[in-house]
Amino acid sequence: MTMSSKQSVAKALLDIGAVGFSPEAPITFKSGLRSPVYVDNRALIYHPEAWHLVIDSFRTLIESKGLDHDIIAGVALGGVPHSAALAFSAGLPSVFIRKESKGHGKAQRIEGGEVARRVVLLVEDLVTTGGSSLSAVAALTAAEAQVSDVLAIISYGFGEASAAFKAAGLQLHTLTDFPAVLEQARQTARLDTEQIALIQRWLDDPYSWSRDAT
Repeated sequence: MTMSSKQSVAKALLDIGAVGFSPEAPITFKSGLRSPVYVDNRALIYHPEAWHLVIDSFRTLIESKGLDHDIIAGVALGGVPHSAALAFSAGLPSVFIRKESKGHGKAQRIEGGEVARRVVLLVEDLVTTGGSSLSAVAALTAAEAQVSDVLAIISYGFGEASAAFKAAGLQLHTLTDFPAVLEQARQTARLDTEQIALIQRWLDDPYSWSRDAT
């Protein structure tokens, strides 16, 4: 039996170390949240086979969902390599959205070209709370672009992110998810049953887990 696309991407992320686990020594996010899981999709650009899989999977997802788009946009910094590669492979224009406007020059957040009255498909490498995606969508909307869909390699699947996207009228599409990652980790003996249960408790309620871990 062949792997599903979701499982294949999960395995690729594990194989290159883009997703890893530290249940005995939790890491701390910039927000202060403690986590037994880390994701660093920047590793993909060093591993062309895995990166090809991700870009091809994005193209398949877009086609299967029938997502309308004129321009591919990336959220700086993590989403930009993937949005640029995706746009290049599809022969489409590409732009990227800065986290904030430059303090010099044109002082603009959107770089690459005009987006007004164009349908823009936004690409993220990882969705945590959804804040960076929503900020980028706000910048695109202010520039008169049309945005209704966001693509991401993976999301933590937090409820607050789902609620935020729903409230903004956006649809989030991910290539894989943590159930698939944990299943691949189990199959390849990267994690035992107890470690998987611990990580699942964090995914279910990361804030309570983080407080208990301090």
